[in-house]
Amino acid sequence: REPRGSDGRGRIIFYEDKNFQGRSYECKSDCPDLSSYLSRCHSCRVERGCFVVYERTNYMGNQYFLRRGEYADFMTTMGMSDIIRSCRMVPMHRGSYRMRIYEKENFGGQMKELMEDCDNILDRFQMSSCLSCNVIEGQWLMYEQPQYRGRMIYMRPGEYRNFMSVVGSNMKIMSMRRITDSCY
Repeated sequence: REPRGSDGRGRIIFYEDKNFQGRSYECKSDCPDLSSYLSRCHSCRVERGCFVVYERTNYMGNQYFLRRGEYADFMTTMGMSDIIRSCRMVPMHRGSYRMRIYEKENFGGQMKELMEDCDNILDRFQMSSCLSCNVIEGQWLMYEQPQYRGRMIYMRPGEYRNFMSVVGSNMKIMSMRRITDSCY
């Protein structure tokens, strides 16, 4: 198992209204369905650790990476809607990072191995897209556009044959970065 932060837990507090107002819900681990605690979510505070929040239950839909800090208004600061339905704590990883990316689904086409951030797979590897991957070590964020822009996917160690199963839509990946200690 990977070591985590100082007490082994993250802590995020969600609020129904902007500027940390209204009903709140505190979370210290993964939560597949926040809708039973809050009807909407306009702001949050990440007090410890890092989290990925999702627009749909069961860690589906658009994803957003949140590090320690205050997010007083999701719409203004991040372009997010008020529909945050699930969250996942990102465990701290100390060690090496390794991932194999594939040009096509089901580990097909060209394969490249990464151990560091890549801001543009087209420039670096002459790959037009990444449609599947195998995360061997570490936690990664993958983006649909070069330079870490556009929609994002959080990837933990494991095999991902098709990104459709992760985000619920076809998405080509064009850049990826490691979630390192500096994020915490």
